[in-house]
Amino acid sequence: MSLFPRGLSAASRASEVSSEPRAPQMSTVPVSEQPRPPPPRHRVPEEAPRMLHAPTTREELWTRAESLAWRLSAELGMPVRLAVTDNRSTMVSFRRGGNALQLRLHHMFLDAPEPVVRAVADYAGRGHRTAGVLLDEYIRGQQPRIRQVRRETDADLNPRGRCFDLQALYNNVNATFFDDVIQARIGWGRLPPRRRRKSIRLGVYDHQTREIRIHPALDRPEVPAFFVEFIVFHEMLHQLFPSTGRGGRRVHHPRAFRERERTYPHYAAALRWERENLGVLLRG
Repeated sequence: MSLFPRGLSAASRASEVSSEPRAPQMSTVPVSEQPRPPPPRHRVPEEAPRMLHAPTTREELWTRAESLAWRLSAELGMPVRLAVTDNRSTMVSFRRGGNALQLRLHHMFLDAPEPVVRAVADYAGRGHRTAGVLLDEYIRGQQPRIRQVRRETDADLNPRGRCFDLQALYNNVNATFFDDVIQARIGWGRLPPRRRRKSIRLGVYDHQTREIRIHPALDRPEVPAFFVEFIVFHEMLHQLFPSTGRGGRRVHHPRAFRERERTYPHYAAALRWERENLGVLLRG
């Protein structure tokens, strides 16, 4: 859940937020500061079968990602900073700021045909929501490449924090508001690198593994318990109200979700505390 403004999460999640041989951990690839034609690269003939697995080496990943970033930069006429992921959830996300595009793509897009690359440019770079239809179609066809299971290297879920026990909060919310019908595991997410940021994702629910992760910035004494409980409540709602498709884009909080969310007794107070303490959370 991101209660603060951020780049839109795009086209198709494998539920909200999938099977593939274990893919390597993806990494951020710094890219061009000035748009220019992509460097020479090996082009796969259109009639040749496309790769059905993720790149097996970091060098290959880097080369393919760099080439894709140059193609997008040339298409849009602006710098593109690309990060390649192995997410099970969001396949495309982006943020436009200044004269550059910050883009996160699942590794399936490293082998995408030209129409799909142009659709990425249209969707993320130009704000053409209709391009999401083609992206959704491409992602559906690439479902075997989306990892369904957690890797051994994924962080284990630990619900016990310094200030809050998420399991206790989850159990209370489940009994009080959901008649104990929600089935999920919950824990604190990893503490991200300390850097200046403009947005924060306070929680996330993974439909495939039924896992809820809460941002560790909330595990502090100055954060009221009712606000942490509200974030837990929000993420639990995702199991009842999955994201839906509408007009070529994903709606992650449909109307039924929002209506149920407003039934939380401290809803108004939680939103007010969030607005007044955004700076505190961003520094966390």
